[in-house]
Amino acid sequence: MMSVTEPARAPHRERLGLPLLVLAAGQLVISLDYSIVYVALPGIGERLGFSDHDLQWVVSAYVVTSGGFLLLGGRAADLLGRRRMFVVAALLYAGSSLVGGLAQEPWLLIAVRAVQGIGGSLLFPATLSLINTLYEEGPVRNRALAVWGAAGAGGLCFGSLLGGVLVETFGWPSVFFVNVPVATGIALSGRALFPADRVRDGSRRFDAVGALTATGGLTLLVFLLVHAPAAGWRSPGTLASAAASLVLLALFAVAESRSRDPLVPGRLLAHRGLPAAMAVTALFSATFSSAPYFLTLYFQRVHGYSALATGFAFLVPAVVVAIGTQAGARSVAAFGMRRMLAGGLGLGTVGAVALALALGGDRGYAVLLPGIVLFGIGQGAAWTGMWIAASSGVAPGDQGVASGMASTTLQIGGAVGLAVLVAASGGVGQGSDGSALLDGIRTVFLVSAAALACGALATLTVRRST
Repeated sequence: MMSVTEPARAPHRERLGLPLLVLAAGQLVISLDYSIVYVALPGIGERLGFSDHDLQWVVSAYVVTSGGFLLLGGRAADLLGRRRMFVVAALLYAGSSLVGGLAQEPWLLIAVRAVQGIGGSLLFPATLSLINTLYEEGPVRNRALAVWGAAGAGGLCFGSLLGGVLVETFGWPSVFFVNVPVATGIALSGRALFPADRVRDGSRRFDAVGALTATGGLTLLVFLLVHAPAAGWRSPGTLASAAASLVLLALFAVAESRSRDPLVPGRLLAHRGLPAAMAVTALFSATFSSAPYFLTLYFQRVHGYSALATGFAFLVPAVVVAIGTQAGARSVAAFGMRRMLAGGLGLGTVGAVALALALGGDRGYAVLLPGIVLFGIGQGAAWTGMWIAASSGVAPGDQGVASGMASTTLQIGGAVGLAVLVAASGGVGQGSDGSALLDGIRTVFLVSAAALACGALATLTVRRST
């Protein structure tokens, strides 16, 4: 029978660690898959014959589908079962990664990345909603989210290290093959450790029209944001995507207003804490999550680092971010949610300015460390805090779609942020010489600092959520 939206009881206290370890591993897979291919791109382009223009879609295909399907994935976890969706998504990751490692044609690899993105859009809200229903709201859940957050935020940086080691040792296919045993293992572990999904409540319906229009509209919107900076905002493809996205999102709004059980319940939009958390996730992705892209360019093109050396350069950021996630969970209890989030964004502001001032063609890695530490601690603290905020006060039966809503703004914020930062930098990474590249990356961190500072001030001034 179909499974339910009602929460299962938390596992026995002695087993709390194992389910959380599996959930953290699931989040690590999602985060690694976003960044692990960065250092493998030159090898992929050379081996498979990608053009410079098409190579970006090895990354962008993942971003487009993962951003477009998150709302659907969140509601599917609520209605079809959290454990079931976790297992299905992990197996989808394993199968698509196997095909990706064997791919010999550019179109097939891009298709694989799109399928991996769908897997991520199903796995992310299932993982987050499992945490939010297995662990009681409060200090216990906050600690669980801190561990899960350390795996996710650290994975964004650690992916470059792991990718560099794998590419140097085994070649580019290894960044796909490594997912196969890991994703298969977490699927089997989740099936064994998580409580079984209960029988579905027959009074709740799956909003098929809302799901189709939202998924189509959001996918086209993310595609537009990724495609337009390179193709031009007035190109036929850009204009067609914009028009189709607007039409589908308008149809989604109409369908939601008439649905008895909408994909996005209005009560969630009225819950002031969730929209505020969604704004923070968008800002986080636009700034913190975009930094590895520009730092990779800095290490490889300004200083000539190899793929392996670039990976090791991200080891310190990964460790610092993990420390920041733990500090964030403790700071919530000590200072409150708003102050902790504002503090994380404020540390990120100072760290971004320090990085901008430290960048230079004749300066070593050690000069970057103060900025890396401040930026990373702020990133980790903000990552944990924004997911605590997104889940606080949300009913168990809505945790999946709430996670999907917050993670959708995370993806869209990342696409918008990267496009804005590339434009602000003068188009770095598109044939820039060394001097122009360095100036552009400095501009990126100064713009990020300004955005984070505005976010910190806004967080402090917003009224406390009920």
